[in-house]
Amino acid sequence: MERTLIKDLRDHIEEQVTIKGWLQTLRDQKNMQFLIIRDRTGLVQVAHWRKGNPELGDQISGLGTESALTLTGKVVANEVVKLGGIEIQLESLRVDAAAEAPLPFEPFGEYLPDQDFRLDWRYLDLRRDVNRLIFDVQTTAEHAMREYWVTNDFVEMQSPKIVGAPSESGAELFTLPYFETTAYLAQSPQFYKQMAMAAGFEKVFEIGPVFRADPSFTSRHMTEFTGVDMEISWIESHEDVMFVMERWLAYTYEKVAEKHGDAIEETLGMTFEVPRVPFPRITMADAHKLLKEVGYKLPPEKKHDLDPGAERAIGHYFKETEGHDYVFVKDWPFDARPFYHMLDPNNPQITRSFDLLGKGLEVSTGAQREHRYEVLKQQALSKGLSLEPIENYLNFFRYGTPPHGGFGLGLSRLLMIMLDLPNIREAVYIFRGPTRLTP
Repeated sequence: MERTLIKDLRDHIEEQVTIKGWLQTLRDQKNMQFLIIRDRTGLVQVAHWRKGNPELGDQISGLGTESALTLTGKVVANEVVKLGGIEIQLESLRVDAAAEAPLPFEPFGEYLPDQDFRLDWRYLDLRRDVNRLIFDVQTTAEHAMREYWVTNDFVEMQSPKIVGAPSESGAELFTLPYFETTAYLAQSPQFYKQMAMAAGFEKVFEIGPVFRADPSFTSRHMTEFTGVDMEISWIESHEDVMFVMERWLAYTYEKVAEKHGDAIEETLGMTFEVPRVPFPRITMADAHKLLKEVGYKLPPEKKHDLDPGAERAIGHYFKETEGHDYVFVKDWPFDARPFYHMLDPNNPQITRSFDLLGKGLEVSTGAQREHRYEVLKQQALSKGLSLEPIENYLNFFRYGTPPHGGFGLGLSRLLMIMLDLPNIREAVYIFRGPTRLTP
């Protein structure tokens, strides 16, 4: 018999159906047995009268929770049943895969072990409804991102992840032997996005893996994550990049709200709000003044930068005063930015760059890039870089590259912000950090 999803059972009252799912709860009573079965669409109660089929009753009694089952029975209306007012009267049951007992932990129990232990048994942890929702949201968000870009004539690209030179700084590179030389895992598709601008593609995006050898154990860092990147040509300044970004992000939120808004409120207890555009903008200089006004003191080593506490303070200020979750902090000092960010022609100490803060957490960095070959060389030298390792990159700018800019962000960090998740480990399918290479 063809499988029926639990969400569709109400369309089959008084009919025989077959469902497939996991045994979430078993209430094994003297005369009656009640099985709560879960599939990807919901829960249903299955009832069995022991005396009607004692052999089946014994089989049910031996089941462990989270066993994978196929069950056939008649769907009946029963207003007493809390799960949708229906139940299935069991006729037959097949154990597709028995679950050993005891489980490492009960995914649906009152007590959950600490996160690190749950990561050891990630596939069990992912059975929880909240995790299913997180990745449903991720799927919708990714689709919306691509939809917006494709509708606006962007080209999707896939850049190499084994590279011969760093794209950011050498401090966070994973190295690997590559035949007779040394290669690196890509920290960013940055250089290749810019190559697409030199090639005349004008608008490109990429969603793909990024690797950072960052020995951080914070709630927002990973050594491997999914990067979301965009680059556009013929811009006047970084304002053009911010304009596109805020509308792309609002569109993504709109699609998530349409499809999952009710589920987010029910499961996570939060009202999912689509951000208003335009987002507020504040220069880095004014951000430092604001921090002084609100009483936040930056450490001396952050005189050209922001630390996490400063980001939270700025985010809180704009939420309280303007009702915005997102704010652009723009015009960063060149001392805090990579060599390829364009300098402000009116103030060469400042770059045409920005960070996007979401609910007080940095989610993205973007900028107008320097597209003039000789200027780019001088900026690299001023940062103390040797030109030889980046020679292939510099060659992109020798034969007519248009003014361009873009941004990059981490998909899981965006999900953290979207869904108010406390830790990035909750927002990624399989987490990779300095001490975790399994599962």
